[in-house]
Amino acid sequence: MDSTSLRERQKERRRARIYSVAIDLFKRGGFQTTTATDIARASNVSRGTFFNYYPYKEAVLLDYGSEVMNRLRDHAEARLHEGTPPLTVLYEVWDRLAEENTRERDLFPPLAYEVMNPNPERARTAYQALPLSKVIELILRPMHHAGQMRTDLSLQRISNLIADTYLMVALRWSAYGTERPLREEMRLALGLLLEGAVRRDLPRP
Repeated sequence: MDSTSLRERQKERRRARIYSVAIDLFKRGGFQTTTATDIARASNVSRGTFFNYYPYKEAVLLDYGSEVMNRLRDHAEARLHEGTPPLTVLYEVWDRLAEENTRERDLFPPLAYEVMNPNPERARTAYQALPLSKVIELILRPMHHAGQMRTDLSLQRISNLIADTYLMVALRWSAYGTERPLREEMRLALGLLLEGAVRRDLPRP
């Protein structure tokens, strides 16, 4: 193994350790109260080293969100390959998202706020790390090809609107609470959206 490969592996291991420690601290002590100094100290690295890997604290959450999106995409691809109806797959992904957000309720608001960061570069980075609309587009594409979707809106725009709705409803639920479980809130929102995106004569899952 050459020295460059060794250094890269060491960097990957250090980043993985910082990430793991940070997420654990966020869950135990809360995102807002955990500082970059706390993370660096618990990871046995300097504060400067932490910022070499994560330019701001919220960037750690983007890695977490990216992992969630990858799992959702893998699930969607596998289910579609099995021949599962796209709408069923969409509801499954929707439910999995709701379960993840319910389990990690304190992590979701700062993650969602990062997508809406007033700094365009940070907002763009967050959007790219959390491609929920791309997962939705993947799921709905077979219906689009079969002529089962609205034709006055592009598939991309429909997918973006569905993803944006999830973001806002889940953020409100995480931040303020509601009498209904998040899964129920999200199914209600998705049902309302699909009434405007899918032909009314199609069977519902």
